[in-house]
Amino acid sequence: MAKARAQFHLRVLKGNVRAIGPGKIALLEAIRDTGSISAAARKLRMSYRRAWVLVNDLNRCISKTVVEAAPGGKHGGGATLSPTGRKLIVLYRDVERKALRHTSSATRALLGLLAK
Repeated sequence: MAKARAQFHLRVLKGNVRAIGPGKIALLEAIRDTGSISAAARKLRMSYRRAWVLVNDLNRCISKTVVEAAPGGKHGGGATLSPTGRKLIVLYRDVERKALRHTSSATRALLGLLAK
């Protein structure tokens, strides 16, 4: 049987729209790692269209551009994270770490209630 563990997933809403969440952060990390929206989509097993929609949502919800895409063509295309995109990942992951650290005793108690 697998060992129980807790994960914290932050969602930031702008009105009723999910502006930032675990899926969008994972996509940004995959774009950072692969240099491409399509490669990031494949890595995360999502359609290119879905990845593009998420990137577009982020670029509309965040005050500055998050992903800068170069169109394909003779020299290929690609995508890079802007400084804002890189900062978004760092801040999001920092909030996750701090939340788990500051709730460690309650988290251990919660995990202790799980069936063995």
